[in-house]
Amino acid sequence: MGRNPVSVREAVVSDCDAIAALCRDDLGYACTPELLQKRIVAVDKSRERVFVATQGETVIGFVHAVYYETLYFEPLVNLLGLAVSEKYRRSGAGRALLSAVEDWAHKIGAAGIRANSGATRQDAHIFYKVLGFTDEKPQIRFIKRL
Repeated sequence: MGRNPVSVREAVVSDCDAIAALCRDDLGYACTPELLQKRIVAVDKSRERVFVATQGETVIGFVHAVYYETLYFEPLVNLLGLAVSEKYRRSGAGRALLSAVEDWAHKIGAAGIRANSGATRQDAHIFYKVLGFTDEKPQIRFIKRL
């Protein structure tokens, strides 16, 4: 018997444990379910979405996207986080998650989707290129902790 098909839906509070595990295990961020619960509850539906990919009842991936405007470019949707459990990669989950983001971006009139990806995440770079993303320019991310 094969795997269940991949489905995508908007995230709910009961997904917080699974999303936190994806952030921790697959993205390398020290993230807790408690933090995720605060954020999921506070998602501003007027400008952001969190989708999860599932197989059966199991959350196998997520994407967090936000609409944004700058002074110098058309409105875009920015991917703030995308992860699929290593066990479920190449299942179509990542493609399905990005398709959900693309559908939402079309509905809200965004001109495109922007994705940042760490320099060492070569597999992710290939994945994005296969789905039609182009690498626009190399960047260095700066953060000042407050």
